[in-house]
Amino acid sequence: MKKMILIGRTHSGKTTLIQVLNKSLIKYKKTQTIEYHNNILDTPGEYIENRRFYNALIISSFDCDVIGLVQDCTDCSCIFPPNFVSMFNKEVIGIITKIDCKEGNIKYAEKCLHSAGVSKVFKISSIKGYGIENIKKYLYRE
Repeated sequence: MKKMILIGRTHSGKTTLIQVLNKSLIKYKKTQTIEYHNNILDTPGEYIENRRFYNALIISSFDCDVIGLVQDCTDCSCIFPPNFVSMFNKEVIGIITKIDCKEGNIKYAEKCLHSAGVSKVFKISSIKGYGIENIKKYLYRE
């Protein structure tokens, strides 16, 4: 399995996605520091929300095979600056979460991730299970 770091705004669904991928009980837990869960690094939303923590993201991604930028499709703002992926020397994928929400704007989320420099985008719902198998296949592909 590829080692992945997830980066996204607070409440974007990073921890829930990790819980689903690890077949754990889904429960809300505010991530306070970088946490490692079976080959997936979970980062606090504050690390992308405050530019002074960008160095922590870069350093933490060093041992990872892939960086996952997580964009909640119900969020009407984009946290990732244009060409954000250029600071990493790894493959970067986009993950659009909460696609089952009626108030979601998947097209906007996809545009946000493409602007950040992502080329491959996964659309998921951790609660309903949509798109989870696609991410699993990607992570287990060598």
